Amino acid sequence: MTDRFSATRPAQVLLVEDVDDDAELVRLAFAAAKQPVELHCVEDGEKCLAFLRRQPPYQDAPVPHLVLLDLNMPRMDGREVMAELARDDALKHLPVVVLTTSSDEADVLELYRLRCSSYVVKPVGFENFVATIRLLGDYWLRLVVLPRRAGAAD
Repeated sequence: MTDRFSATRPAQVLLVEDVDDDAELVRLAFAAAKQPVELHCVEDGEKCLAFLRRQPPYQDAPVPHLVLLDLNMPRMDGREVMAELARDDALKHLPVVVLTTSSDEADVLELYRLRCSSYVVKPVGFENFVATIRLLGDYWLRLVVLPRRAGAAD
């Protein structure tokens, strides 16, 4: 397995998470897992879409290699984001991993129907969370071939 990302060229990851403590946990888990990422955080679906579409104040935002999406957020939840991404030809190619506390079968089915790339239930305990983030990073940022992104400098 070859690393496509390094400390000098980290992977761009967009985290869509409304709970500050959970966002910090993801940041700490990437660091503990030694995954070279530049983590960008927004707290709701509307800001996620603005980031991805490079609308103000995100006009200089990078195109992410990976989106980590929470489900239950204010203003626009993860389900609504996935539905919007599925309709947007410029964005529907982006890999989106739903990272949530919900293990409800109806949520899992709905999000896969909306074409999420993966559905991951947040594990309990920091060590388990780090192991999950390490596996996500190894798979999405090292193993799979991701599409070239329009407007991105690879």
